[in-house]
Amino acid sequence: MSVRYTLAATRQIEAALDYLAACSPEAARALRDRVLTVLAHLDTHPHMGHMTSLRHIRRFPLGTHPYLVDYSIDEEGITVRRFRHASRRPLA
Repeated sequence: MSVRYTLAATRQIEAALDYLAACSPEAARALRDRVLTVLAHLDTHPHMGHMTSLRHIRRFPLGTHPYLVDYSIDEEGITVRRFRHASRRPLA
């Protein structure tokens, strides 16, 4: 399965990495590596995230980092829809 990103998700990931890089470049690298690892796992195990109240949207926590990845699955692959800090208010 291929992994695609919405423009919003790309901006959210970049904003989180930029914020962390200003404080700790090492933390930013660790977050980037974790995001890539999780997305590689989603590529092979797309249903590992839990369903949300939004139709067809799954959520996977990054575990060691307080961030959540919201994504959907379709015949073309996985689309990362949103990336947010766990303390931020969810959309639904």
